[in-house]
Amino acid sequence: MERPPATYQVHGPSLRIRRMRQGRSVQAVAEAAGISRSYLQRLETGTRECMGPERYIRLRTALNATDDQILAQAEDHPEER
Repeated sequence: MERPPATYQVHGPSLRIRRMRQGRSVQAVAEAAGISRSYLQRLETGTRECMGPERYIRLRTALNATDDQILAQAEDHPEER
């Protein structure tokens, strides 16, 4: 059985775009994911990029998203190569 990563690095602009395309407020998505509005805002602006597995799964579910749609890709962070 494969263990989930200790943290997930999300792509803030993708979170924001997905939420806005659904016509949902920061508050509504945060409540659905069980996180604070300010935490979601920090994720969307890139002030914060990493999330623990439980919070990440709840946010992904609240946004009805796949990993490919909201996780940061290697090309998003060339300094990590």
